[in-house]
Amino acid sequence: MSSIVCSVRGCRNNWIKRREQLHQQCYEHKVRRSQCCGAFYNLHPPPKEREHRREWLKALNLKRPPKRPYVCSYHFVDRKPTDEHPYPEKWLGSDVPLLIKSRRVMKKPSHSESPNGVSTEQENCDKDHDDLPTHCDAETQWVDPSVFDHDYTSQTQPQRTMSNVGTQCGEPAALYRTLLRNQHLCQLYTGLSLDAFHSLAEDLTRACNNASFQLHPWDQLLMTLIKLRLNLLQGDLAERFGVSQPIVSKVISCWLDLMEAKMRCCIPWLPRETIQATMPQCFREHYPKTTCVIDCSETPIQKPHNLDSGGESYSDNYGENTVKYLISIAPCGLIMFISPAYGGRCSEQLITENSGFLDYLHPGDEVMADAGFGIKDLLYERKVKLVIPFTKESEEDTTNTRCITDVQVHVERVICRLKNFKILSQTLPINLTPKMDKILSICAALCNLSCGNISDEEDE
Repeated sequence: MSSIVCSVRGCRNNWIKRREQLHQQCYEHKVRRSQCCGAFYNLHPPPKEREHRREWLKALNLKRPPKRPYVCSYHFVDRKPTDEHPYPEKWLGSDVPLLIKSRRVMKKPSHSESPNGVSTEQENCDKDHDDLPTHCDAETQWVDPSVFDHDYTSQTQPQRTMSNVGTQCGEPAALYRTLLRNQHLCQLYTGLSLDAFHSLAEDLTRACNNASFQLHPWDQLLMTLIKLRLNLLQGDLAERFGVSQPIVSKVISCWLDLMEAKMRCCIPWLPRETIQATMPQCFREHYPKTTCVIDCSETPIQKPHNLDSGGESYSDNYGENTVKYLISIAPCGLIMFISPAYGGRCSEQLITENSGFLDYLHPGDEVMADAGFGIKDLLYERKVKLVIPFTKESEEDTTNTRCITDVQVHVERVICRLKNFKILSQTLPINLTPKMDKILSICAALCNLSCGNISDEEDE
């Protein structure tokens, strides 16, 4: 009996987990679940008739189905096979291909070129951005529009120049003044404005008295932010800052620990009054009681040499090894929670249950999520309502699903802003995977700082 596992692609429910749930204490009745409510799900065997069994396997759409394809209750409309819905229909995972083929990048030919082989568009780009770096390729983004998303509480302030910063905080390192000459370069290298970088550097350098690296503390912080923002190689950073590669590795490791410890307060869980006061109009019209919007994202990593680690981190959605994490945002766009990193094979339900996200919820809250989140039972125990898109095709459900999708796009915009830190969008080196939890917390805090959405109450 211990080998019975749900056959749906991506589902990890099995008989062992069900047996453990029966021994857990019920949240409502304060006794074992085997004595009151029972387990969250049951495993249903396939039908014995050949025709019905063929329809059962057709619904699963498996390339190599097992001999006895059991299916858990989450994938049935009525939570079990009935005469009206005898086959699994919900969250079957077959709409995502097993492998994502790489696409060929076709270079778009330029309309006109100068005699030296450079297009006229490139020459115009260089003339318009003389104060920026001299190269202009597809990887460079001069203006980051995602910084202005969800900017509901920020106020316009006069721009700060490097001369003003030097007069206020003493004589900084020459390299710091060279790289961050204006707002555009500061946004490019750090993801922050000059004001935000100045405040962050003053706050963090008070706790850093490490002079063994032979670098100014502001240069050490700048090196770490460049690694997070652009994900440059250690050899490139060593050449830019005039140190060796081992020094770069030690500086980044030391500052990741320091920044994670000092910037935890930048990811606050807002009270209900603050959430209601900063809620956008699109939420007020349709879902005024929404507390947070959640979604999961993944970051590719290098393939581990250990077969067990490689199997746990392999993602069917990406077709490669990834780490997966949960993000919760307030309706105003502030990141209120980001979970530790899990293997790409883990389901959304497992991450939600074990990450500590449920501890922040209170009775009466409303959580908005995607249809793939099978956490309705977990939230029901805490008297929390789950708002997800509907799977039926009636006119009323279609209208409600469209309204949910219109407001749920906010979490996708926040994830896009988080992925502007290239260390989360590009392949993560295997030597940085132990620091992945701290990297996630730091990048989430930097996103909140870049938008200026943290209230004065939470700063205190």
